[in-house]
Amino acid sequence: MTMFDESPSNAAEFTVSELSGAVRRTVEDAFGHVRVRGEVGRLSRPGSGHLYFDLKDDKAVLSAVAWKGVVSGWQFFPEQGLEVIATGKLTTFPGQSRYQIIVEKIEPAGAGALMALLEARRKQLAGEGLFDEARKQLLPYMPRVIGVVTSPTGAVIRDILHRISDRFPLHVVVWPVRVQGESCGMEVANAINGFNSLLKGGAIARPDLIIVARGGGSLEDLWGFNDEAVVRAAAASDIPLISAVGHETDWTLIDHAADRRAPTPTGAAEMAVPVKAELEAMLANLSARLKGAQSRVLSRKSDGLRALTRALPTLDSLLALPRQRLDRSGDLLGKALAHNTANCRRRYERQASRISPLTLIAAIREKRLGLNDRIGRCRNAADRAQERRRSRLDRPSALLAALPRRLETGMERETRRLADQGRRADAAVDRILADRRRAVAQHTRMLASLSHRNVLARGFALVRDDAGELVASATSLGTGQAVNIEFADGNVSAVTAGTASTGRAQAKKPAREKPASDEVPAKPAPQGSLFD
Repeated sequence: MTMFDESPSNAAEFTVSELSGAVRRTVEDAFGHVRVRGEVGRLSRPGSGHLYFDLKDDKAVLSAVAWKGVVSGWQFFPEQGLEVIATGKLTTFPGQSRYQIIVEKIEPAGAGALMALLEARRKQLAGEGLFDEARKQLLPYMPRVIGVVTSPTGAVIRDILHRISDRFPLHVVVWPVRVQGESCGMEVANAINGFNSLLKGGAIARPDLIIVARGGGSLEDLWGFNDEAVVRAAAASDIPLISAVGHETDWTLIDHAADRRAPTPTGAAEMAVPVKAELEAMLANLSARLKGAQSRVLSRKSDGLRALTRALPTLDSLLALPRQRLDRSGDLLGKALAHNTANCRRRYERQASRISPLTLIAAIREKRLGLNDRIGRCRNAADRAQERRRSRLDRPSALLAALPRRLETGMERETRRLADQGRRADAAVDRILADRRRAVAQHTRMLASLSHRNVLARGFALVRDDAGELVASATSLGTGQAVNIEFADGNVSAVTAGTASTGRAQAKKPAREKPASDEVPAKPAPQGSLFD
C-alpha cells in the first residue's frame, strides 16, 4: 500500500471561489429576511459612511454592516451597549470566510432600553453641572435679532414667524437643520455653535436669542435632541437659548441644558418677544402719567412762587431807608463843608501867627553858627592830615633803602607767575588746536563721504542746463538746448540733438518772459541740490 491513495473518488471538486459562492447562495436563500435581537458592540463608521458593528449575546457574536444610503434614512442611530432589533438578510464575506447580516432597519429592543440609556446620559451630564440653574442666563426683554434652529420646510418655522410678526416684528435668522434622523444631533449642535461664532456687525446679524424648535413625535423621532453634542452646545452657548422641542409632555435633554424651556414652538415665540401693542399702550399710559405729574409739579411750584412773592417786601419799602440816608447826607453835606473850611482857616491863622521876620533872622543866625562850627572842624582835620603826610615825607632815606628790595621781590614773584601762566596757556592752546584738528578731520571725512565727487568717480555725471540748474529728466530738455556735463575730472559743454528714448514728445522749456526795456531782469537765485 502506497502513501497516497490514488483510487478515483465520486466527490465533486470546487475551487475556493466556487465553494464560497455556493455557501453564500445557500445562506442568502435560507435567511433572506431575518430579525435579530442583540447588544450593539464594536461600533465603527469609517470615512466611506458605511456602518460596521457587532450584534452579540452571551454566547455568540454576529457581524453587521449597514450601507451609507440606508443609514442616512434611519431615525434611530445605534450606540454601543444598547440592545436593538436589526432587520436584514444574512450573507457571507468570502474575503474572510465569515457570515454577516446586511442591516436594512434597526430599532431599539424596547422603550425601556432607550429610557435607560436616556436616564444614564442625563445623570452623566447633570453630574458635570450642565443642567445647573446657576449657569443659566436671563432672556433679553426686547431682542433685536432672533436665531431659529429648525427645519425650514415644516410648520414650526411658519408658526414661530407668524407669532413673532403678530406680537413684535423683528429680524429673524433661520439656520436650517434636519430635526430627526442620524445627522440631526450634529446639525443642531453645529447650528448653535455657528450662531455663537457670528460677529456683531458682520454680514449675517448675530442673534440676541436662539430658539431650537421641533414639533411633537415619538421618543425615537426626538432622539437627536438627546444627543450629547447638542446638550453640550446648548450649555456652552453665550447667547440665551430657548428649547421648544416637542409638545408640553415631551422632554429631551436639551430642555434641561437650555436657559428656558417652552412647551411648544409658539410658546417659545411668545417667550422671546413682548406684545408690541401692549408696550405701546404701556408707554402711552406712562407718557400721560408723566405729563400729568409734570403739570402737577409745575402747578405746585407756581403756587409756592406766588406765595413767596406775596411775602417779599415792596420796592418802595426796600428803598425807603436808603432814600432817608441819602436825604440826610445831602442836608449835612453843606454844613460839613462850611465847618471844614472854618477849621482849615483857623489852622492857617495859627501857623501864620508863628512866622515873623525876627523869628526868621534868629533861625538863620542859628544855622550860620552851626555851619561855621563845622567849617572850623573840617579845617582842623585837614591840618592834622597834612602834618601826618609831611612827617612821612620827612623820612626819604628809609623809603629809598626799602624800595629796591620791594621792587626786586615783586618782580621775581610776577616773573614766576607770568612764566607759569605762559606754560599753562601754551598747553591750553595745544589742546585746543588738537581738538580743532580732530574736528576738521572728522568733518573732512564726512564731507568726502557725502560729496557727489565720489558718485562721479564711479562713472556718473551731472547735467545742468544753460541756467546752471540741474536737469532731473530727459523730458525737461528740448532739441538743440545747451547743457553742461560735469564729470569727476572736469566739465564738458554739449547741445542736445534728439528726443527721449521713451518715444514720448519732449516737453519744451517754456519761453521766459522778456523784461521791460527799462527794467533789468533779476538774476535767479541758485537752486540747491542734494550734492551741493
